[in-house]
Amino acid sequence: MTGETSPYWDACRRHELVVQACTACGGRVHPPAGECPRCGSAGLSFAPVSGEAVVHTFTVVHRSFVPAFQGREPYVLAWVDLREGARAFGRIVDCAPERVRVGMPVRLTFDQDDLPQWRPA
Repeated sequence: MTGETSPYWDACRRHELVVQACTACGGRVHPPAGECPRCGSAGLSFAPVSGEAVVHTFTVVHRSFVPAFQGREPYVLAWVDLREGARAFGRIVDCAPERVRVGMPVRLTFDQDDLPQWRPA
C-alpha cells in the first residue's frame, strides 16, 4: 500500500470499489497509477463504481503457489470489464469453475480480507 493506492485500499475496507478518473480526458484508470495511460495527465481522482461488470477473460487455478490459496483449488481468477470502462481483477466466487464464461455478467462482492471479488449477477 502506497500513497498512490491508499484511497483504493481504504475504500475496499469499507466494501466499496473505486477507480481513478482522469480529469483531463475522462478515462478510467485501474489499477491505481500516477498518471493516465491514455493522455499522460497526473490529474487523477478516485471515484466509486457500480460494481457491475462482465468477465473479459479468466483462468482456472488447479495448483496454487500462493500459500493462502493452497487447498482452495480449483478457483477462478478473472479480469472483468466494469460498466464504467475500467478493467479490474479478482476471484470469481459462488460459481463452479466450469460455469464461468467470457461475457458472463458479474457483480462485486468482498471477502473477509476486504478484497474485491466477483459473483454471478
